[in-house]
Amino acid sequence: MARVRADSNGSLRDQRGGDGFWDRPMLINLLADVLLLAGGVLLAWAATVALQRLPVLPLKQLLVATPLDHVSRAQIEHTARNALSGNFFTVNLETARNAFERMPWVRSATLRRVWPDGIELTLEEHRAAARWTPLEGEPRLVNQRGEVFFATSGEALPVFVGPEGSAARVLERYREFGAGLAASGRRPVAIHLSAREAWQLKLDDGVVLELGRDEPKHPLAERVHRFASYYAAAASAAAGRLPGIAVVDMRYPNGFALRASKS
Repeated sequence: MARVRADSNGSLRDQRGGDGFWDRPMLINLLADVLLLAGGVLLAWAATVALQRLPVLPLKQLLVATPLDHVSRAQIEHTARNALSGNFFTVNLETARNAFERMPWVRSATLRRVWPDGIELTLEEHRAAARWTPLEGEPRLVNQRGEVFFATSGEALPVFVGPEGSAARVLERYREFGAGLAASGRRPVAIHLSAREAWQLKLDDGVVLELGRDEPKHPLAERVHRFASYYAAAASAAAGRLPGIAVVDMRYPNGFALRASKS
């Protein structure tokens, strides 16, 4: 809208309203709000950094709340030095938790503050159930939950071989086969699952059981039960004809075949 006013000579002159930044109160207020917000953020960041550097409530102790079998004190101390920074209030427990869970044998870690200068650490270790050798990939261990993890162990553990991602299923079958073989006095020390879903067991006496693929009409559990029930008698009857039994082929619907060792 045009405005008209008289100048000092009495003549009329057109004066239009200003349209610059400083003539827009809403923009000025918005800019002021943004600057105040940015200043507040910078001030909070500076205060946090300053608080971390001040010797106020420094962390003095790490309390390990669980007994450990595999994780050493030296490993915990090394991880703590790198993961626990800041003071009682500013230490990042989530970052520290992730660092502790990257340690070998650690399945999970929980940390909480203990007033006035401590951190309590609770670790859950993996309980190894078997050695895991995938058909492709690096050997690892399997815990009691069927989870694969990286660690080394000198324990006498059964050996699992199978496609990547099948460790939990192999562990379940291992327990099932072990229960089915209990009546025979034998136990599995190795189990192999092929890419075509064929199962093979190696027993503690060196005999290999070829179980084949699981089928609704002839389930694996039935084949293991048949072996446990009749193998001892069959092996005794064949003792005079076979120098030693290396393989028992359980893939037959109503029986099994014995294969002699090469020696």
